Amino acid sequence: MKKFFYKILLTVNGIFALSLLISYLAVHISPESFALPAFFGLAYPYLLLVNVLLVLIWAVLLRYEAIISIVVIGIGFSHFSNYIRFSRFPGKKDGTFKVMSYNVRLFDNYEKRNASSEKKVIEFLREQKPDILCLQEFYLTGDPDQKESEIRKALGGSYYSHVKLIKSGRNNYYGIITYSHFPIIRRGEIIHPNSSSLSIFTDVLIKKDTFRIFNNHLQSFRLRRMENSFLEEMTSTNNKETFNTVKNLSVSLKQGFVRRARQAAAVKAQMDLSKYPVIVAGDFNDTPVSFSYRKIRKGLKDSFVDSGYGAGFTYRGNYPANRIDYILYDESLDCDYFDILKVKFSDHYPVAAYFKLAD
Repeated sequence: MKKFFYKILLTVNGIFALSLLISYLAVHISPESFALPAFFGLAYPYLLLVNVLLVLIWAVLLRYEAIISIVVIGIGFSHFSNYIRFSRFPGKKDGTFKVMSYNVRLFDNYEKRNASSEKKVIEFLREQKPDILCLQEFYLTGDPDQKESEIRKALGGSYYSHVKLIKSGRNNYYGIITYSHFPIIRRGEIIHPNSSSLSIFTDVLIKKDTFRIFNNHLQSFRLRRMENSFLEEMTSTNNKETFNTVKNLSVSLKQGFVRRARQAAAVKAQMDLSKYPVIVAGDFNDTPVSFSYRKIRKGLKDSFVDSGYGAGFTYRGNYPANRIDYILYDESLDCDYFDILKVKFSDHYPVAAYFKLAD
């Protein structure tokens, strides 16, 4: 019986160790060429957790097989630091400017539980007083210019704005928006063909220095309509229906990986054209163990990695928690403090970073 248990445990360990290794390839291989590693990269934090548990099991059994997962975890330890931070430099919030990014999920206008969500979100943002605010899945009804002006005033302070909206229905609009206390001297956008994903860049003047702020909402997996049916089918006894649901889910995931890889390349190309230091914020809809994240982050710092604390998960929807919202920045800046604000107005948590010019 012990021998049988040993073989089962060793086989399970081998499968999960190999899966974790494959996840590391996700940052190097474009999903357009080969999508399989991207699926494993998406599951990285959970594959890591299973491998840690296996190490503990082997340790309790006093077996050297614990080295299997220890070695595999060690190979990809740099990815771990993109998810979890155990210490934070005691940075200061004074003498800095605050950048905030938040996917507001259309102010819950399509959710049955919506109860003045827009008002609550605006009140929350007003209290936060960010100097630069990047919002995704922004939602307006009626005259977009008038409505946006009303929201800008409700936020308090003297904000400049850069808005990119897409019409949805007769009087509805959704999109992204960047607010800035600092003067805006240029506005631009990045076109993502055949997609509702949006990216804009905004040049702001901070004292005598100009910075280019990128606000992004990259391709989602478009799973929201499938959430209920997926959970129902997975617990169903109808194997055919379950197989079809899993197949459809896999197709949606793959399409999302591929489109985000293209969009990340487009954003990176525009970043490389900038003659100003950049700050890149938004909902990437991809994890730190992904081709898209690595593409955009190249040459930049990650505010969570430098100044965050604890688990970096920013998504809190029906699917497993993960880190998909970011504030990346140029080395000409120092990030003194980073925070994930645990408010529940959306399926995302807002993130905030405090910056000052590097010495």
